[in-house]
Amino acid sequence: MAGTATTAGLEQLKALINKGAEEGYGIGALLGMAAEELEPGRVVFSLAPRTDFSNPLGTVHGGVLSTLLDSAMGCAVHTSLPEGAGYTTLELKVNFVRAVPLEGGRLTCEGTTVHVGRKVATAEGRILNQDGKLVAHGTTTCMIFPPATDQ
Repeated sequence: MAGTATTAGLEQLKALINKGAEEGYGIGALLGMAAEELEPGRVVFSLAPRTDFSNPLGTVHGGVLSTLLDSAMGCAVHTSLPEGAGYTTLELKVNFVRAVPLEGGRLTCEGTTVHVGRKVATAEGRILNQDGKLVAHGTTTCMIFPPATDQ
């Protein structure tokens, strides 16, 4: 995983991804997502399509692509958060631009933050097929929950 800069959110995300991979839980483990790059404000996940990702037309279901985008964009936000802060997706917009065959090879999804404020963050994401062609892109709006205080 690339990058020398770090944030509390990035370190927390790395720990959660490692724990999920070791213990086999979480959406990443379920779908076989791999974290390729993690840095503040940017993540890259990859995913190899499988037959159980099929829609009735025999291509990768849009829900799988949406999940990959939601994960990458949300985790990009996560990497930018201070110690103890949380977030949740408020809005997810996905555009599908080409069908993804089940035997089409590994997909790569990059999520990057656009804006991270005190209460709201936005991010964008792009999924490329193994030939580097865009298959889907999207945006997200996330609500930021500040760190809890003891007051």
